[in-house]
Amino acid sequence: MTLEKLLQSQGFGSRRDCRNLILAGRVAIDGAIQEQPGAEVDPHGLVFTIDGTPWRYRQFAYLALHKPAGYECSHKPHMHPSVFSLLPPQLVARGVQCVGRLDFDTTGLLLLSDDGAFIHRCSSPKHQLPKRYRVTAKHPLTAAQLAALQDGVVLHDAPQPVRALACKQVAEHQLDLTIGEGKYHQVKRMLAAAGNRVEALHRSAVGGFELEAELAPGQWRWLEADDLTRIEGAPPAAISEDQPAA
Repeated sequence: MTLEKLLQSQGFGSRRDCRNLILAGRVAIDGAIQEQPGAEVDPHGLVFTIDGTPWRYRQFAYLALHKPAGYECSHKPHMHPSVFSLLPPQLVARGVQCVGRLDFDTTGLLLLSDDGAFIHRCSSPKHQLPKRYRVTAKHPLTAAQLAALQDGVVLHDAPQPVRALACKQVAEHQLDLTIGEGKYHQVKRMLAAAGNRVEALHRSAVGGFELEAELAPGQWRWLEADDLTRIEGAPPAAISEDQPAA
């Protein structure tokens, strides 16, 4: 792959933009300034720098973001800032998308990627990828409400009762609820159908991957092969062959 094409694939602009970055002496590999936009480079495990900032070549981007409240999971938000404003412009330029959406007032773990197959596997209802939420209810939770969530509640857009994969009360007004689908406002509607109301909602885990305490609201990080294994069982081949992160 030529150097200018590699930079373009990583979100650093058009082919002309990338060529100009190289000609301006802003791109280096192993500490050596690169001067030839058409130079052939091996992308696998390659770490390059632009203006001194290191980047590792990644065929696909896999990200975990701690979504704060007040952000929309859309490239064209209507009322609130976009979660994409929390990411470097290079990641937005290469086309990362939300793996499922969180409501503007919902916080917690949001996955993003530009790997369409990964997004489909994680989002498709038929795969039943578990998603765990910490739910804060308006009213004290009752045994009957917990039983209804586990046995199944009726939603207007679902032909069959919708059941939680797991449901555990952790405080008078709080429970951990795990679902395998991602219907519109699903957790909020499930709790309403059970006779209560969601006051706050926080996604804490997807698959076997939990949101880390050190990832503060608004912060993001790359997902590596072991992270993807925890999410869906096996990492995509494109990332499992990569070298350790720079």
